[in-house]
Amino acid sequence: MSQYDFATEIVALPSEGKCYPESNPLSSGQIELKYMTAREEEILSTQSLIKKGVVLDKLFEAIIVDKKVNPDDILLGDKNAIMLATRILGYGPEYKIEISLDNGDKQEITVDLGKVQTKEIDFTKLSKDNRYTFKTSTGNEIVFRLLTHGDEKKIDMDVKAMQRLTKDGGNELTTRYRYMIVSVDGKDDTKSIADFINNRFLARDTKAFREYLKELQPDIKMEFDFTNPETGETEVRPIPMGIGFFWPTE
Repeated sequence: MSQYDFATEIVALPSEGKCYPESNPLSSGQIELKYMTAREEEILSTQSLIKKGVVLDKLFEAIIVDKKVNPDDILLGDKNAIMLATRILGYGPEYKIEISLDNGDKQEITVDLGKVQTKEIDFTKLSKDNRYTFKTSTGNEIVFRLLTHGDEKKIDMDVKAMQRLTKDGGNELTTRYRYMIVSVDGKDDTKSIADFINNRFLARDTKAFREYLKELQPDIKMEFDFTNPETGETEVRPIPMGIGFFWPTE
């Protein structure tokens, strides 16, 4: 029974807490969440918070029971698990989505979010200091870290600022690399890292880096099995986190 005057649930983190220092409450590998109520619904529907891009921060502040947890510290994979659990606790596991068929038709189906699985990874590769090493084909040694919710906010701000200045895509991929990479060949200054990313990080190495990151990153598998009515074959499709995820119409 909860020690609080509201309902709570203990949720396991995909990282099992293995990427956080012992001093961080997230190192326990679990987090206690408050069930969503009318208060949290109001947060999610507040247009000013949505426009400022802080609606998730305010939601996390409301639902995370332990106030010593800093939402900016939460790894992206763990954040995905928290969002999934919050949605299920608030509205149940049924999630209606619309998918496109090969012939161009649309089909509405209901996905059971309760069946979403945690990605299987090798936990022995995870580090409490969130530091990892990758060697390129040309012998460069990259030290990098897994991104957090706080990093994602900064990346989004940087990309939007660049879009306003250059009117192009905003260099999102290279910006993400800039936030992930801690040092290259022992050099940890911003100029050396940016020079490596822009001029010496070969395409074959960026591909291998992304594959290694995918293998390393704790997360949930936001996907479901879909039986194609045209072919009768079962396909694995991604679960889109559209507007109905936190704002179901029914």
